[in-house]
Amino acid sequence: MTSNALLMHPATWFILAALLMPVLNRIHPMLQKLTLVMVPALSIFLIYHLPESFGTVTWMGFDLVFGRVDKLTFVFLNVFTLMALIGGFYCMHVTESGQHTAAFLYVAGALGVTLCGDYLTLFVFWELMAFASTFLIWYRRKKKSIDAGFRYLLVHTTGGLILLGGILLRYRNVGVEGLAFEQIAQDGATLADYLIMVGFMLNAAVPPIHAWLPDAYPEATVTGAVFMCAFTTKTAVYVLARAFPGFEALAILGAVMALYGVGYAVIENDARRILAYHIVSQVGYMVCGIGIGTAMALNGTCAHAYAHILYKALLFMGVGAVLEMTGKSKLNELGGLWKTMPFALVFTVIGGIAISGFPLTSGFISKSMIIAGAGEAHRPVLLVMLTLASVGTFLSVGIKLPYFIWFGKDSGVKGREAYWNMNLAMCIAAFFCLFLGFGPGTAWLYSMLPFDVNYHPYTSYHLSETLQILSFTGLGFYLMVKKLTPEDHMSLDLDWFYRKGAKGFMWLAKHPVHAFNEWMDTLYRTVGTPLTLALARLFTWFDKEGIDFTIDGSARQVVEGGNKLRQIQTGQIQQYIGSAVAAVFVILAAVLLLV
Repeated sequence: MTSNALLMHPATWFILAALLMPVLNRIHPMLQKLTLVMVPALSIFLIYHLPESFGTVTWMGFDLVFGRVDKLTFVFLNVFTLMALIGGFYCMHVTESGQHTAAFLYVAGALGVTLCGDYLTLFVFWELMAFASTFLIWYRRKKKSIDAGFRYLLVHTTGGLILLGGILLRYRNVGVEGLAFEQIAQDGATLADYLIMVGFMLNAAVPPIHAWLPDAYPEATVTGAVFMCAFTTKTAVYVLARAFPGFEALAILGAVMALYGVGYAVIENDARRILAYHIVSQVGYMVCGIGIGTAMALNGTCAHAYAHILYKALLFMGVGAVLEMTGKSKLNELGGLWKTMPFALVFTVIGGIAISGFPLTSGFISKSMIIAGAGEAHRPVLLVMLTLASVGTFLSVGIKLPYFIWFGKDSGVKGREAYWNMNLAMCIAAFFCLFLGFGPGTAWLYSMLPFDVNYHPYTSYHLSETLQILSFTGLGFYLMVKKLTPEDHMSLDLDWFYRKGAKGFMWLAKHPVHAFNEWMDTLYRTVGTPLTLALARLFTWFDKEGIDFTIDGSARQVVEGGNKLRQIQTGQIQQYIGSAVAAVFVILAAVLLLV
């Protein structure tokens, strides 16, 4: 890659800034804070000056394309860089450089995936996203967060291996030309293509491979959750829209997603879990639009991805401010905060009405385009399912969430206004939620969409339909408010199955694999050839007792809730690592057998 191409790639600047964060913070904390907003601002400038193709490198006979720009690419680049700027403002008060390093590497991975023109480059940036975002969970430094982070990493490692298997099979079937990241026709799709699609679907949190999202996002740091809600699933939407438009399975699964996520959100108690399930629901609209595959539906997918990133980030910032100021996120532990946190209330309500599709907000002009695409494609069942999901969205996020946090029964929890930078970030996101909802803002968003489609959201039919749905949903909440009072309980999801299955896998890793490791060790001690030495060292990774992995020499100390310390024993960490490596080897072996 030439120096000019390297410098014009926005991911380059995020990677450099990520690596320099600790140095800048040591020189002066203000340098770190300025970098958090200057690099995203620079990236916004860069994306408007990118050529259609740049950064092509020939490596070992493969053409690696680091930069490919068209209208589909640009709309996602635009919102990703804008969200990076908003996130930079939101996390300026955080002094820990590691969090910013992880966040910027995460953003770099999303930008790299969006700009890539081949599957090998995509895979590298795809894995960068997975590993960088894991640290946004671990940096919360609670046992639940560390456990959730390990599960998150294992799930995404599995998804990455499935994606890699599809890429390798595609290369075997088609050759070098098959590594170009282009649209795949449904009629000619092979096993390799479906493996790639499954790898993408996992990041999009398509049921039944979605449970990692509500498991991990609520356990991330306050600022980390804001970044995570914006990039992983929407990057997956982009790659699905690029490679698999018109695939019928996506249309059906997307509609199921929209209802599935809403159903869990209505019964949830934790504010961030409610929002996490609504990511599943709202991404369902986008996946359904990709599956429908018409110009109208794909435009709606892009517009809704743009709108969703902003209003979902605003909602996570609002409840994150509450968590930051009070230390609580469960609805049954909150209430009466409207006097002490009025700014967070206003911004969260704006996010709530935007996600609910109120007129004059971004959700009204984006979500309806996908529903219109379903109607235009004569898919009445999908249209009804997507419309019904709107009811649950307004009920759970538009009304329930702000009501029980800021109003309802006063819990006695006293908060205070969030830091100025957090309020500024929420203000910017709230502005765009309203700006995109009408007039020049709508025209500006529609002009970026990949296809030329004539669509007018403000028709009398659409307005009357929306107002009726919102009015009757509000009436239903008023009549059923006592039954909707949140309670602290555990909602079982499909992750129950892989949690139970994990016990069996842990037994496999701890007993048969451990026994084989011991046998290899004995063989090494009795024979001692270079080959046995290498094999012994390889299988020692599976041994939960054979890894001398410590943070402070004996055990890892984790700060929980301020000054309270909790120790996570080294053996537990080793056990996770051994199981992770064992899983990687098993799946990789299966992939190699297919190839």
